Amino acid sequence: MSIKFATKLQIILKGIDDENARRYRKEKVVISGAEHIPPNPIKISEQMEELINWYYEAGQDLHSVERAAKLHTDLVKIHPFIDGNGRTARVLLNFELMKDDYPIVIIKNEDRVRYYEALDKAHITEDYNDFIKLIVEASNRSLDLYLDLI
Repeated sequence: MSIKFATKLQIILKGIDDENARRYRKEKVVISGAEHIPPNPIKISEQMEELINWYYEAGQDLHSVERAAKLHTDLVKIHPFIDGNGRTARVLLNFELMKDDYPIVIIKNEDRVRYYEALDKAHITEDYNDFIKLIVEASNRSLDLYLDLI
């Protein structure tokens, strides 16, 4: 995982504004419906660097699913891009899971509200448990589907 890798993920996402793709945002943003306010653009590079350092240091001590969930949550918290942060974070989440032989996870439509609430809770309180639990449940569902096929 690197800053270059995180920005390159945006290439594969459809509907990302070409002018802003792969570039950190230069303006303040507000996430509709969220209590959390993403950092000022001048702090993005520093916070992304801290996220990368965490990933290679403390993140490696976590279980794969927990590490992937926290990586996703923290990328969304930084909200480094003007568009596509959630999609980029979900691709990164699944990439991390697949690296350790876990199936991809899909957040079901009926879990969307829970997903956003758990993200916001983690951003405001640093309590990742609800989000990690959601990802564990989604991972278990995916694994069950996979096992049913073999």
